[in-house]
Amino acid sequence: MRQPITKIKTYARKKTEDLTDETIHRKNSIQKFLINVADVSMFVTNVFKNTFARGFEFREFIKQCFQIGNKSLGLISVTGLIIGLVLTIQARPVLVDFGAVTMLPGMVTISIIREMGPVITALICAGKIGSSMGAEIGSMRVTEQIDAMEVSSANPIKFLIVPRVLAATLMLPILVLYADALGILGGWLAANIKGDVSFVLFITQAFGDVEFADLFPAVIKTFFFGAVIGFVGCYKGFNAGRGTESVGIAANSAVVMASLLVIIVDLIAVQITDIL
Repeated sequence: MRQPITKIKTYARKKTEDLTDETIHRKNSIQKFLINVADVSMFVTNVFKNTFARGFEFREFIKQCFQIGNKSLGLISVTGLIIGLVLTIQARPVLVDFGAVTMLPGMVTISIIREMGPVITALICAGKIGSSMGAEIGSMRVTEQIDAMEVSSANPIKFLIVPRVLAATLMLPILVLYADALGILGGWLAANIKGDVSFVLFITQAFGDVEFADLFPAVIKTFFFGAVIGFVGCYKGFNAGRGTESVGIAANSAVVMASLLVIIVDLIAVQITDIL
């Protein structure tokens, strides 16, 4: 009789230990998640607070605008041109079959302005700008430059984070509009590969179908794309670990998280635009 009872007790004890370990694991996961949410909330609050505080670092802001905007023009130029070329080349045969080739400029332009231009440009900037911010600020954390600023009563949020976030928020819409213009130019070049369309006729047909409701929401959401990229890149770098490998981890995680949040923000913006 003792052997079955012993086996039951052993089985019950093992199950209790498994349940206890699982409960502790879940508790630790929830606790870690809540700590991260609180940390992000405090970081965002500090950035907003220092944005409207006195002593704005205007020179650093201009420098970051140059770093983000001017040094991204080459990549954005190639990307925008290719977007227009690919869209036109892919759509033209289908429209020719339906006898609606005259709708090609308007369709390409609306597609670029409303969705393709903002999203693809934001994703490219998330990779270039987000990783750059994460690596730069992460290296400052590793080399204890941020600690030295805090010890010397300097505010690293005001000097390092605020100019970068504002520069990303301001420059991304400009880059998107530049990419849209090159995308439309690429569409005209692609339309002339198998046809003969003058530039004036193509632009007239393109913007004849574009309305203010197509341009305004697309521009507004790019400000949020830039803010998301700036916040994520700075947050990941500012909270990097102490080891040298943490710089790479900060840059990599900044790219992944910024790209994911750009897609989520775009989904929310599309839903809001559809409701309105």
